[in-house]
Amino acid sequence: QVQIVESGGGLVQPGGSLRLSCAASGTIFSIYTMGWFRQVPEKQREWVAQITRSGITDSADSVKGRFAISRDNAKNTVYLEMNSLKPEDTAVYYCKAVLSVGRFFGPVAYWGQGTQVTVSS
Repeated sequence: QVQIVESGGGLVQPGGSLRLSCAASGTIFSIYTMGWFRQVPEKQREWVAQITRSGITDSADSVKGRFAISRDNAKNTVYLEMNSLKPEDTAVYYCKAVLSVGRFFGPVAYWGQGTQVTVSS
């Protein structure tokens, strides 16, 4: 069984910073891409950023220059450093991990339960 657990959300003022963490645990053989998505009520989930196992990153234009994604493969953990936060960054942030649970198993996407980020004065 695999668990994906996010942490680090909260309330922050505009211009402030937050750091989200996401840890994968359980029966894991290898983790491939890890990433962050976000969602506000009545809208589709939006891709934010991703990082491959080798450290190649990519992010949405809306967060480029403000958010940075990183990972610690030894800890099966991905981070999202969010700076210069804006009210429009308010959302539930979800972690996604594409991983395999065994040598002969293909990659499968697992999602966390989400963590709320609210940017407001």
